[in-house]
Amino acid sequence: MPFTAKSGKFNASIKPVTIGSGDKAATIGGENVLPFYSFDAEIANAPKVGIEVTDFGMEHEPECLKKYYDGCTTAADMVKKAVAFEGVDFISFRMEGGDPNGANKSTEDLMATLGEVIEAAGDMPLVICGSKNAERDAELLQKAAELAQGKNAIILAAREENYKTVGAAAGLAYNQIVGAESSVDINLAKQLNVLLTQLGVNASNVVMNVGSAAAGYGYEYVASTMQRIKAAALSQNDAQLQMPIITPVASEAWATKEASASEEDVPGWGDVESRGIDMEVETAAADLACGSNAVILKHPVSVATVSKLIKELV
Repeated sequence: MPFTAKSGKFNASIKPVTIGSGDKAATIGGENVLPFYSFDAEIANAPKVGIEVTDFGMEHEPECLKKYYDGCTTAADMVKKAVAFEGVDFISFRMEGGDPNGANKSTEDLMATLGEVIEAAGDMPLVICGSKNAERDAELLQKAAELAQGKNAIILAAREENYKTVGAAAGLAYNQIVGAESSVDINLAKQLNVLLTQLGVNASNVVMNVGSAAAGYGYEYVASTMQRIKAAALSQNDAQLQMPIITPVASEAWATKEASASEEDVPGWGDVESRGIDMEVETAAADLACGSNAVILKHPVSVATVSKLIKELV
């Protein structure tokens, strides 16, 4: 009896969102099949890979990263090198020093650094991330959206605590893309999208960070949340969940013991750089398989590896 394959193509699709402008603009989303199901329908916009730089420059980076950024000290120095690394589709700048429970850098200092990063990035698409402190980010991301006007950048992230300020600045006043961040829960992700669209932000200018974790660290919750979101968006045609997903991997993967413990402390684990790359690649690959449309990584080898994986599968 002949086998007749059944198409897994859906009538609904994920909204396409373009980051940046010009020849290097990157579009994510637009697919109407499950992740990497290119045998069911063409995936016009392959997932994208970004590389992360923070306002601390090389100061807080792993020792193994220094050889790739030889001669660099500042964030702008790093960006000038990073734009040429294999597989980099966009630059992600994280204002880590803005956390009031950390370095608590002034807004003026952070905006000065961001200005240098924007100039160094040139026409490479940008994702601008906050400090992970919702109250401080209301101020920082509002200023960042203004400073990056005309760049069509993703401002990551608007959260339930600050979405009015961040959403109004990024999505309305300065015509940027709003990154909506929720905490590994499909209902919270949908609720935040509803709030942003009710605020007046166009749904086609919203991307989601639905939460992240390193592989092995409660990752099953991330996986199930992404899969449920994609299923609702495609099979149930839920318009409030049809925004593409972007996932910051770097800060999660490199914070694990597996990626940071020295070879002296755990000699049986092997080379620390290889462990860090493995953790980052494994997490990113899982995110993409579960439905993420873009991942943010740190190590240039991780970026090149994941980029090659995407090209082989799409």
